[in-house]
Amino acid sequence: MSETLDPMATDVDQQELAQQLLAQAREQGIDLVGPGGLLKRLTKNVLETALEAEMDEHLGYGKHEVSGRGSGNSRNGIRTKTVLTEIGPVEIDVPRDTGSTFDPQTVKKRQRRLTGVDEIVLSLSAKGLTTGEIAAHFGEVYGAKVSKDTISRITEKVIGEMTEWQNRPLDRVFPVVFIDAIHVKVRDGQVTNRPVYVAIGVSVNGERDILGLWAGDGGEGAKFWLSVMTEIKNRGVEDVCITVCDGLKGLPEAINTVWDRAVVLTCIVHLIRNTFRFAARQYWDEMSRDLRPVYTAPSEAAAKECFVGFSGKWGQRYPAITRLWENAWSEFVPFLDYDVEIRRVICSTNAIESVNARYRRAIWARGHFPTDQAALKCLYLATRALDPTGKGRARWATRWKPALNAFAITFEERIK
Repeated sequence: MSETLDPMATDVDQQELAQQLLAQAREQGIDLVGPGGLLKRLTKNVLETALEAEMDEHLGYGKHEVSGRGSGNSRNGIRTKTVLTEIGPVEIDVPRDTGSTFDPQTVKKRQRRLTGVDEIVLSLSAKGLTTGEIAAHFGEVYGAKVSKDTISRITEKVIGEMTEWQNRPLDRVFPVVFIDAIHVKVRDGQVTNRPVYVAIGVSVNGERDILGLWAGDGGEGAKFWLSVMTEIKNRGVEDVCITVCDGLKGLPEAINTVWDRAVVLTCIVHLIRNTFRFAARQYWDEMSRDLRPVYTAPSEAAAKECFVGFSGKWGQRYPAITRLWENAWSEFVPFLDYDVEIRRVICSTNAIESVNARYRRAIWARGHFPTDQAALKCLYLATRALDPTGKGRARWATRWKPALNAFAITFEERIK
């Protein structure tokens, strides 16, 4: 019968070992961290032990064993190299063999960084730090010199991953797709504002799926959105029940060209936000209270009646607000047809605004980008870092469960 380790005993043994090492370090006056600290010494010992074990396996016998004599290949000393780890640079001794056939995997040939270092670089880049700032961070925190070119090469590795992500197959149907655009500054001769188009779908299981990022030219336009949605359809999305957008001119027609059964809704929060742009700050609270009965009305007739009262009070002072709502009315009215649970989750693009807030934070830290590709890379890295623990996905799915039940009834023949 094979023996098994008691997990509790293993935890105790590891704790005792850590206490012994810490006590020994204190007796010898060794710091826990730092250039000659305990952590660096342990890292050096662990890496060198793993390399020696690899050499034993490669040669077929252990160090100093008699069975290795006359085998045709044997140890041939060591070579020293410095590798950058998560705790800073560590100098290690790598064993060599006379046949020069040893190919270590723990620390590969010509490898100067452990994989955890690359993840640190990508994480810092996702937060908007420039290559110079990341290099300075490694110098200040880890005492390691990492060139800006090295950092650029690390981040360039995600280009292939980003391309694969951008072209991955998608679900056949999405109950809701939120679309919006953010703007980045790109230095192309002169610094100009470029839109980056973002689409987020909510799956039939209530999971958020960022469908992609697309760099456009000039201002945000319905024509480019048409090409984006056509690409999404070509990746497998045959049907979208509801699309929530910000009321861009021509966008509803572009959406229905791709998915003719999709209901296009104007984002209520965008509509309210645009309303306040025309009003003095002192009237915002009062105006917000007067608008609430309009978008919480039980029917179109009730909403129209409330809007007439709102226009009677504010229309003469701010005629542009009345015109704004009248122009958006056809995309606003379908919102009133749905169950309160559906209204709650589709009444705004907050689902995408929370993502855009992370994107804007990374963009603001960078200021501007040399190319569209550099901007997309920064935003993709921010996308990778959105939910590292997976807890956000669980909260999102829980929040959407009531709405998905209502969707399953409202769009019964389309959501299966």
